[in-house]
Amino acid sequence: MVRSIKPIGSLAVWLLIVSAALAQQPKRESPKEEWIYLENAEIRVGLLRSHGGAIALLSLKGSDVNLLNHYDHGRLIQQSYYGDEDGSRWVDKPWRFNPVQGGDYRGNASQLVECKATETTAYCKTIPRNWASGELANDCQMEQWLELRGPIVEVRYKFHYRGQKTHQARHQEMPAVFVSPKLKNLVTYSGDQPWSSAPLTTRIPGWPNEYLVLSENWAAYVDDNGLGVGVYVPGAKEATCYRFKGGSGSDCSYIAPLQTFALTPGLKFSYTAFFTAGDKEEIRRRFTSLRSQ
Repeated sequence: MVRSIKPIGSLAVWLLIVSAALAQQPKRESPKEEWIYLENAEIRVGLLRSHGGAIALLSLKGSDVNLLNHYDHGRLIQQSYYGDEDGSRWVDKPWRFNPVQGGDYRGNASQLVECKATETTAYCKTIPRNWASGELANDCQMEQWLELRGPIVEVRYKFHYRGQKTHQARHQEMPAVFVSPKLKNLVTYSGDQPWSSAPLTTRIPGWPNEYLVLSENWAAYVDDNGLGVGVYVPGAKEATCYRFKGGSGSDCSYIAPLQTFALTPGLKFSYTAFFTAGDKEEIRRRFTSLRSQ
């Protein structure tokens, strides 16, 4: 069931506040030197140095179609965490402590401390920015280890909070996942017989956030042909999601597996997420195989 602690973040509310302004701004292409590409025989991934090393591109090998959305420093596949109100404002809305891997809502990048890559692996260390205030969250550190394993992208995330304040428990995104608005159908299994090949459920999320049960710890956004992107986070039992349609590059489909915990002094939090692209039944089979391993 959905907990009474609601995620004030999920990088969702801001779309409602500034979508009209964003719709008037042209999409700025990232210079080639900002990209780090990983690829194997089945899949291609792109990270953006200018966005804290977050994942900004996912496509099938040989395809020029990016299945993700990286319109700004909020939309990506990235780490994002939530604490207490801190006096910051997101445009005209009171906000809270919200270190984000990509950067802030004004387009200021987080600080990429270290980034190294091979053809199929990458490591990034980032000092995030506080989403609303824009200040570097120097009391936080984010790390990301990425490896391509056939059609699977395995990402291990680590967050270290070195601040002195004890925050209240919040829903935390594990991670925030923004995909192309063309992938409108959210596929999940929410029944009581997980991993039994029981029928999947397909829905088109609305706006703002909706909540869903992840009986099999995964979900996928797919197009009308059943092709798209899946995310699997072992242990994640629920998620928040929405679709935003503003008539510009800000359009997106969003999902974040959730876990509730508090940012406390010395916190070190790690988890692993898996991503893949393909047919919805292929996605399920791959995640089922991962679980058996």
